[in-house]
Amino acid sequence: MGGAPKAIVVAGPSGVGKGTLIEKLKAEYSEKIGFSVSHTTRQPRAGEINGIHYHFAKKEDMKDGIDKGLFIEWAEVHGNYYGTSKESVESVAKDGKACVLDIDVQGCRSVRKAELPAKIIFVAPPSMEELEKRLRGRGTETEEKILKRLKNAEGEMAARNEAGLFDAVIVNDDLEETYASFKTLVKDEIA
Repeated sequence: MGGAPKAIVVAGPSGVGKGTLIEKLKAEYSEKIGFSVSHTTRQPRAGEINGIHYHFAKKEDMKDGIDKGLFIEWAEVHGNYYGTSKESVESVAKDGKACVLDIDVQGCRSVRKAELPAKIIFVAPPSMEELEKRLRGRGTETEEKILKRLKNAEGEMAARNEAGLFDAVIVNDDLEETYASFKTLVKDEIA
């Protein structure tokens, strides 16, 4: 790849197990993968440290960076910007590691447009019923949040068949089998 940043992009509905797959990959290949620090214009929460949890930015500064094309992907959520800068992905690559991104479907479209060398994988639940069961099983979400996440999941599930967007779609039915498939899919990026 001639030193170009390599990225592993993981997308899928909330509650599908993306974080678990990424954590397993991190545990097994910590010396070969890294994570970018996202930018946001929201206020830091208690205990969050600038440059560690997020790069906290002024709205005007981040908008300027977006306009200049400095972000691989970005979105406006509840009046705040969130995004991944090219620089943050490149800094992981400078360490000789593949950068892992856990982003939404819109972010995946932006990664494709940016022509970042990336393996983009969609993780799907075995069914919407199973996804709802997992979300409820967490015991951390209000009914309103569960319903919102399920509504968002419908749109994300529809996008999984979008031509050219995802390199692979894997169904997280059995965690160990899914992780084995996930590892096989990203082996070139972590080699």
